[in-house]
Amino acid sequence: MNTDTGFDQEPFAAAIPRSESVLLLPKMDCPSEENLIRMALAGVAGIGSLNFDLAAHTLSVTHQGEAQAILSCLAPLGLGAQLITSEPIADGAWPEIEPVDDAGEARTLRWLLAINGLMFLVEMVWGLLAESTGLIADSLDMFADAAVYILALYAVGRSVALKRRAAHLAGWLQVILALGALGEVVHRGVTGSEPESVAMMGIGAVALAANVICLMLIAKKRHHGAHMKASYIFSANDVIANLGVVIAGALVTWTGSPYPDLVVGFVISVIVLIGARRILRLQ
Repeated sequence: MNTDTGFDQEPFAAAIPRSESVLLLPKMDCPSEENLIRMALAGVAGIGSLNFDLAAHTLSVTHQGEAQAILSCLAPLGLGAQLITSEPIADGAWPEIEPVDDAGEARTLRWLLAINGLMFLVEMVWGLLAESTGLIADSLDMFADAAVYILALYAVGRSVALKRRAAHLAGWLQVILALGALGEVVHRGVTGSEPESVAMMGIGAVALAANVICLMLIAKKRHHGAHMKASYIFSANDVIANLGVVIAGALVTWTGSPYPDLVVGFVISVIVLIGARRILRLQ
């Protein structure tokens, strides 16, 4: 469990009861969704801390007022938010927030952004050259990661409204790219394609190595806050997508069919599109 908050601590009126509410969010499993939750709750007065447990898909919030206000803000995100418990907090028991190494985390985020941005370009170019929808779609997964890190860096010192506009811009870019990739899958499925399996496996392996490097960069800081732990889990999930591209390339070689490439391209594109939809639902 990691305690973290993106909110300034304000004096609390003693007359308003303080509570700790635990919410279940079954679809919360990546940093883009965690960032959305932070932005959605940024306008709620009386938030003390946010405690994310991505493995259990739960969020513990210390707050003033009714828990229903928090649920109302999270409902538009489509993460299935449900209130599990809400218990009063005794006077003097308001949790202290431990300071974090903002400068160190910013350096790590910049490296992650550089790696994911570079791999987005590499996979996109090679995907087009190799006629591989799997590489094209995996490049979009890298773009989605880069967008998360851009938002994390951009959010420092910015207003809530500006953060949301930036998130919406990233969401629309993801929608356009994901729809383009799905269109490419349909086009190549109808007209036929000859994906170069060697390029698929080679570039897929490079992307896999890039995500392993990202994991190594985040590993020492994944306990410094929910946002860093989320980035660690997100990069770990990306490894699965990279392995999917490599395996699809091997299946193309073995079967002589382009369909393994089309299938992995379709699946990854849909995943990116679902993530973009959640970003755009942020009000």
